[in-house]
Amino acid sequence: MSHTNHAKDLVRMANQIAVHFATYPHEEAVTETATHIRKFWDPRMRAGLFAHVQAGGEADLHEVARGAVGVLQAR
Repeated sequence: MSHTNHAKDLVRMANQIAVHFATYPHEEAVTETATHIRKFWDPRMRAGLFAHVQAGGEADLHEVARGAVGVLQAR
């Protein structure tokens, strides 16, 4: 799988999680999305998502997923 396709898959999955929690109050949705990614994603998957964001791909993420990335990176 190419790096681009892998990044697209990670963004798609992060956005699916974010949409699932988007009906929660915003801060709770961000926290729950971050918790899900931390608990269930392999560290390489998280690193790939962080690298995508750092390379300028932040706009590809749902606002809840963007917040979750920020929470995870702050840890």
